[in-house]
Amino acid sequence: MKGPATRPSLLVQLGDASQHEAWQEFIEIYEPLVYRLARQMGIQHADAQDLTQEVFVAVNKAIGRFDPNSEKGSFRGWLFRIARNLSINFLTRQKGPRGSGDTGVLTLLGQHPASEKAATTLFEIEYRRERFRWAAQRVRRDFQEDTWRAFWLTGVEGQSIKQVAEILGKTQGSVRIARCRVLARLRKEISGFEEAGSE
Repeated sequence: MKGPATRPSLLVQLGDASQHEAWQEFIEIYEPLVYRLARQMGIQHADAQDLTQEVFVAVNKAIGRFDPNSEKGSFRGWLFRIARNLSINFLTRQKGPRGSGDTGVLTLLGQHPASEKAATTLFEIEYRRERFRWAAQRVRRDFQEDTWRAFWLTGVEGQSIKQVAEILGKTQGSVRIARCRVLARLRKEISGFEEAGSE
């Protein structure tokens, strides 16, 4: 795969069953996201995996009808609604005690809109994490180990530039430059995946 397609072209490719690379890229980004949403809703690991597959089957069947120009909200919002609805359907189909240990899961899901807002927020946070993870895997190979570590220790682990300079035996200026180079590359990778301002 040469690089991530932009959101509109990826969606067009998903409508074509022969576009295996597009589906692989789509699943790579969204599978962990949908799985974590299911787990957050109290669904056990194995069931969350099954539910994730159900979501992708539903997306596959419905993607041809998704119109970004007329659909309410973004593609991610559309995907979230599918995942949430299938999760609720799964929970309502279950009989007897649920694996979460919480017999009030359905009650919590049916409560005021704040519950949906919290799930939407979780979905957005998890999307950003997956987007970062996806981009980081692709750009890491483009940097020397010390450059990557300078970025990772300062940008992800939150260590000070001074501490990292001491750890790596570099100047503070070189740590700053390394961090900026990696950040710029990550932004470029992510912007290649997303349509600017569409979501």
